[in-house]
Amino acid sequence: MPSIRSQSLSLRARANLGKSEAAQGVAIERLSSGQRINHAADDAAGEAIASHFTAQIRGQHQAARNANDGISLAQTIEGALGEMDRSLQRIRELSVQAQNSTNSLSDLESIQAEIDQQRGEIERISHHTRFNNLDVLARDPRSPDHACPA
Repeated sequence: MPSIRSQSLSLRARANLGKSEAAQGVAIERLSSGQRINHAADDAAGEAIASHFTAQIRGQHQAARNANDGISLAQTIEGALGEMDRSLQRIRELSVQAQNSTNSLSDLESIQAEIDQQRGEIERISHHTRFNNLDVLARDPRSPDHACPA
C-alpha cells in the first residue's frame, strides 16, 4: 500500500524534474540563439542596454545608406555635367573654327548645325538626368519647390 511519504517524494521529484527541464530549455535557447539575453526577464537592464545599442547600430546603418545614396547622386550629377562640359568644349572649338575667314557659307552652316546638335544634347542631358525618380538637373531655381534632392 502506498504511503503518504512515498507520494510526497514522488511529487518533489516531479517538481525538481520540471525545474530541471525548464532550466535545460533556457540553456538550449541561449545556446541555439547565441545570445545571453533572449527575453527581458533574463536581464531587464541588459535587455534595455542591448536594445539601445541595437537602435544605435540600425541608425548608423541607415546613415551609411543615406551617405551612399548621396555619393551615388553626386556621381550621377558629375557624369551628366562631364558630358555637358564635353559638349560645351566642342561648341567652343566650333565657334573658334567659325571665325576662320576661309570658311564658305556651307562650312558655316555645317558648323552651326553641329553647334545646334551639341546644344540639343546639353538640353537632353539636363532634362533627362534622373536619380531615384528625381530630375536632378531640370529644375527651375526660381520655383518655390526648388530644393536639393538629397
